[in-house]
Amino acid sequence: MQTVTLNNGVEMPVLGFGVYQIPPEQTERAVTEALAAGYRLLDTAAAYGNEEAVGRAIKGSGIAREDLFVTTKLWVQDAPAEENTRRAFDDSLRKLGLDHLDLYLMHQPYGDVYGQWRAMETLNREGRTKAIGVANFYPDRLVDLIANNEITPAVNQIETHPFFQRVADQDLMREHGVQIQSWGGFAEGKNDLFTNPLLSEIGDKHGKSVAQVVLRWLTQRDVVAIPKSVRAERMAENIDIFDFELTDEQMAAIAGLDTGETLFFDHHDPKMVTWLAKRRLDA
Repeated sequence: MQTVTLNNGVEMPVLGFGVYQIPPEQTERAVTEALAAGYRLLDTAAAYGNEEAVGRAIKGSGIAREDLFVTTKLWVQDAPAEENTRRAFDDSLRKLGLDHLDLYLMHQPYGDVYGQWRAMETLNREGRTKAIGVANFYPDRLVDLIANNEITPAVNQIETHPFFQRVADQDLMREHGVQIQSWGGFAEGKNDLFTNPLLSEIGDKHGKSVAQVVLRWLTQRDVVAIPKSVRAERMAENIDIFDFELTDEQMAAIAGLDTGETLFFDHHDPKMVTWLAKRRLDA
């Protein structure tokens, strides 16, 4: 598996397995099959409600802990944010059955962001998580966080797919040493992604599926991807992207699919901000 080196020297697989929207009762089997297919980066979150199932799959896999890269995410915390962040971290670690994380992400840029980040910095210094980062931070919020804190986020996980390519955002992240990671890499099939004529044509030329073309496009852009599936054959297909390369012409053609707009939700929309900022996880 190819890796990227984060800004603190930690190696992160360029392709992993995400469990967003996988029901808890299906997650253990899905993660077990993903690990059997060769995935070593696992991405979950407190908000997904399936950390315990991920932990059971890890425990049952027999794979050495040092061979895995496990990510989970902190949901918005009430004051005192520093105390509550540590409590949330301990809860996630307990559910996962682990003694440390490889990456801990702040899931949303809301709440007491600075209190949450200070607690995450402390967890990182203590060695309880090898790296810390953020998710869903637009450039202004990301630069503000970097400018006013000691540790620069290692990762920013944001919506990134052929219809919302985030090229300028990636350039800014690269300037500050932040690794871009994609969520929604397949755009959840929106805009008929899986039957897109251009992507289908490129796939035919390489003997690959549209999904494989999209994942290859992301990884060639140095974007870490975490595709989700509950089907073992699709998991195997998604990880089989390192035996071909898209040409410069094909990369340029895919660039033409960019609309520059989200297909899901806008973090600048006051209604969405209100909903996300007020949502709390059950104790």
